Amino acid sequence: MTTTTTGTVTSADGTTISYREAGQGPGLVIVHGAMQTGHSQIELAGALAGDFTCYLPDRRGRGGSGPAGADYGLAREVDDLDAVLRATGARYAVGVSSGAVITLHTALTRPAALRKAVLFEPPLGLDAADVRGSLERFDREIAEGRIPAALVTGMRAARLGPPLFNALPRRVQEWLTGLMLKSQDGAAGQEPTFRELAPTQRQDIQLVAEASGDFAAYRSVEVETLLLGGTRSRDYLRTALVELERAMPRARRVVMEGLDHGATQNAAQRGRPERVAEEIRRFLKG
Repeated sequence: MTTTTTGTVTSADGTTISYREAGQGPGLVIVHGAMQTGHSQIELAGALAGDFTCYLPDRRGRGGSGPAGADYGLAREVDDLDAVLRATGARYAVGVSSGAVITLHTALTRPAALRKAVLFEPPLGLDAADVRGSLERFDREIAEGRIPAALVTGMRAARLGPPLFNALPRRVQEWLTGLMLKSQDGAAGQEPTFRELAPTQRQDIQLVAEASGDFAAYRSVEVETLLLGGTRSRDYLRTALVELERAMPRARRVVMEGLDHGATQNAAQRGRPERVAEEIRRFLKG
């Protein structure tokens, strides 16, 4: 089990951002994705802790951090990451999924904050209008307490469901999601349940919509960047890495055989954190 301490920083708008700290060495911030908290990558941090001091923030609206706020958007998330980097002195960051979008935009708008960045499968290249169009339905389903329906709406918006699941009728998807939620209810553990995290999916849908656009926007990113993905991930995620490698002058891409979008997660969530850590370590220490 990875030994951690906890700390907090204050973001530009006054929001408190909580984080876990583990390891020793140069500072590395790991920014989690949708339906997660910082603890979701605790085993990834543990695999890197011999070489880096890892900081695992809970993104706003989750865990020990403050609320998303009325002015929520990509700029606020960039402010939060920047605050953690400044307070800890870390110069490296790993972003996972929507956390990779935040890390990428930090490299774009705050280049002095980062020496190297790792982006694991940022969900880019989707149609912004389609993604935004799901927000009204998502909000309505959350307000009605229809959590399984809202989670299916969010998953469809980001096109992140497994292929077999995606082929099912929506009513079957909602039924299966409801069964999954019930299996988590009352379970002991350090991870919040998907039922508890469900409202935060709105933030990730909003981020994906806001970041959608021309990959040429990232041509000015000068931060040395590793683009990570798995061969079993959705086609558009792999395509996004190809397009980023073409656009970004100091980026290189590594695709890991047999891994999928959940690879950075803890082993209990079917992640392969040790394998991902190998590539991160090789890049940051190279």
